[in-house]
Amino acid sequence: MFPLNILLVEDSESSALAYKSYLSDYNVNISHDMYNAVLALEQHQPDLLILDVQLPDGNGIDLVQQLRDAGAQFPIVVITSDSSVELAVEAIKAGADDFLEKPFSGSRLKTTVSNMLEKARLSELVTTYEATSHREGFEGFIGSSLIMQGVYHMVEAAAPSNATVFITGESGTGKEVLAKAIHDTSPRRNAPFVAINCGAISKELMESEIFGHVKGAFTGANTTRAGAAAKANGGTLFLDELCEMDLELQVKLLRFLQTQVFRPVGSDNEQQVDVRIVCATNKDPAQEVKEGRFREDLFYRLHVISIELPALRERGQDVMQIAEHFLKSYAAEEAKPFESFSADVERLFQKHVWPGNIRELQNVIRQIVVLNDGVEVSPEMLPLQFRNVTIADAPVATKQTNAQIIDMPAQVSDVLPLWKLEQLYIDRVIQLADDNIPKAASLLEVSPSTLYRKQQKRD
Repeated sequence: MFPLNILLVEDSESSALAYKSYLSDYNVNISHDMYNAVLALEQHQPDLLILDVQLPDGNGIDLVQQLRDAGAQFPIVVITSDSSVELAVEAIKAGADDFLEKPFSGSRLKTTVSNMLEKARLSELVTTYEATSHREGFEGFIGSSLIMQGVYHMVEAAAPSNATVFITGESGTGKEVLAKAIHDTSPRRNAPFVAINCGAISKELMESEIFGHVKGAFTGANTTRAGAAAKANGGTLFLDELCEMDLELQVKLLRFLQTQVFRPVGSDNEQQVDVRIVCATNKDPAQEVKEGRFREDLFYRLHVISIELPALRERGQDVMQIAEHFLKSYAAEEAKPFESFSADVERLFQKHVWPGNIRELQNVIRQIVVLNDGVEVSPEMLPLQFRNVTIADAPVATKQTNAQIIDMPAQVSDVLPLWKLEQLYIDRVIQLADDNIPKAASLLEVSPSTLYRKQQKRD
C-alpha cells in the first residue's frame, strides 16, 4: 500500500522540514508560498493539505475558501502562530477541518493528521455506501439513514439462510417488523409467520402457547390445541422478549431447537416440524446469562446471526420521515387537514431522545391529530414532554429573537456549577455538529484546540 500524500505549505524552511520529519510515515511535498501551492494542487490532489495562514504572497484562509468553493473534498489543517479565536473561527468557516496553534509538538501534529485522514477515509466509505445502497425504506421500515441501510443489508444477507436470528434493540424500535422482514424476504415467505411475546404470557401457560396441549392436560384445557411451533411448520416462529422466558422452559426450547421435535403438554406423542427461529429481546442477553437468568447454552444456540436495531435517536432524519408517514396516515384516518410540521416542531423532534422510540413517536402523532385541527403541526400542539425542555434538548436560540432557552434555577438546590453548565452545553453542540469538533468550534466561536483541550481534561 502506497503512503498517503500530504501537501505542506509553510514559508519557514526549517519549520517545514521539522514537520516533514514528524510525518515520516507519509509522502510529504513542501511548498513555501501560495503560488507554488496552487501549482502543486493543480498537478495532483493530495490526501491532506496542511496550510500556514501567513504566507509571503497571500493569506492561507483565502486559499481554503477558494478550494472549498471549487469543490475540493480533501481535509485541510490550518496552522498559525496567531492564537486568536477570531482567526480560528474564520479558518473553520472558510472550510478548514482543524486548526493548530504554533508551537505544537510532533505527537500533536501526527495525531491531528491521523484523525483527519481516518475521518476522510470513513467519509468516503459512507458516501460510497449511501450512493450504492440508498433506500428510503425496506419491508415495513421507513428511513434512509446509513445505520438503517446496514440493517436492510443484514436482513437481505440473513433471509436466505435457515440460521437462527437474534434481534436486540430497545423497546419500540421495531423488532417484530424486522423479524417479519426476514420471513418475507426468505424462501419461507409463503408459509406461516407466528409471533409470541414471551413477556406477555404467564410462565404456566407459555409451554402450551409454544408446544400446544391435548384435551384435559390441565384445568381449562377443554379441547386439544396446536401451539405456535406446529402452526409455524414450514415457516418462521418469532419469540419476542425471549429473556423473559422461565428457566425450566428454556431447557425444553433448547431441545426443540436441536431436534425440531416437541411434545404437546399432556401428550405422550412427539411431533416433528420444520421451523426457523427468530428471537428478540430489549435486554442485554449476555448480561442476562451472566446474572443467571438466561441459559448460556441456549444463548449460544440462538446467537447465530445477530442484528441490533438502532434507537430512533440514532437515526437522524429518519425521525421526520417516520413522523410524516404517521401524520399522513392518521390525518386521513381522522379526516383532518394536517399536511406538515413547522420548523420549530422539526427541531424539537430531532432533539428529543425518544425513550419509547418509534412506538412513542407513533403515539405522539396520533395524539396531535386527534386533539387538534390545522394544516401544520405547531409547538403548542405537542404533548407536555416537549414543552419542559432543558439545556440539553432545548432549541438553539435564534439571532432574530435573541432568546436564550435554558431552564433557570427556581431555587438554590437547582443551581448547577458553571463548569457543569459549560460541559452540558459543549456536549450538546458537539452532538448537533455530528461529533465534528471543528464544526462545533465554529458554532461556539472558539478554537477547535480549545474544545480538544476541554475534552482531554475531562478524560
